[in-house]
Amino acid sequence: MQNFPDNPETFPVLIITGLSGSGKSTALRALEDIGYFCIDNLPIHLVPKFLQLRAQITQEDMKVAFGMDVRTRGFVKNYLRFFPRLRKMGYQLHILFLEASDEILIRRFSQTRRQHPLAENESIVQAIQQERKQLDSLRHHATRIIDTSNMTVHNLRLLIMEEYSQFPLSRRLNLHIISFGFKYGLPPDADIVMDVRFLPNPYFIKDLKELTGLELPVQAFVLGREETKEFLSRFFPLLDYLIPNYQKEGKTHLTVAIGCSGGHHRSVVIANNLLEHLKVFELPLTIDHRDILRE
Repeated sequence: MQNFPDNPETFPVLIITGLSGSGKSTALRALEDIGYFCIDNLPIHLVPKFLQLRAQITQEDMKVAFGMDVRTRGFVKNYLRFFPRLRKMGYQLHILFLEASDEILIRRFSQTRRQHPLAENESIVQAIQQERKQLDSLRHHATRIIDTSNMTVHNLRLLIMEEYSQFPLSRRLNLHIISFGFKYGLPPDADIVMDVRFLPNPYFIKDLKELTGLELPVQAFVLGREETKEFLSRFFPLLDYLIPNYQKEGKTHLTVAIGCSGGHHRSVVIANNLLEHLKVFELPLTIDHRDILRE
């Protein structure tokens, strides 16, 4: 007799996947610390049986996370059949995909002296490119994508714990705000990107240049401008309209990225202001000033 979770809403199954060196082990350890039962590299065909056995052992609400990647036997070839099967069994499936730039991945493998799982007969660069190609289709099926290129282990750990400590006791939309600098590239996980480079730049004000948007003089300069007031009066109502509709559509994560030239001043101020505004929705809400410490 096949066992199904009594309440799929409180029985999430989280798949942690992505590129080697992108932080999957860190994510799994963080999940363990907030009560997830985590297992890494379990052959894909054993997962349904494992979940059924665990349901028989305990009736408590369970949060389960599996680490799966190119090392996991049968995963890359069979995930398109595997994911629908789990959903049909009644589990609430969430796929978290971690990635980073080639440059960062190369540096991490060099620093840790670990071997890339696909690098037996190839260079590290070729192995990374091959893995990225193999996982490209999987990336498009992800529920959440996190680029860890500019994250420390500590940053990633905190983000995972913040986002998944209550996940998914309800199907609430998780909101994430990123401030960034266009000179360092777009955040690849952004759903909505807003360019605020049209606002007057504190960088060209002698007394403000060395400060950041976390400090009151810069905030006063940016928020006191008529252009800023007009922009916020238009941008906030747009998000107020979009967010309930994203919730209705079933979206579980929405990342709003606010960009200026360097990610130090205008984007930081607007992102923090947006954070305060979005608190009215009473949804899980996180913020990351991606480039604020870059020179």
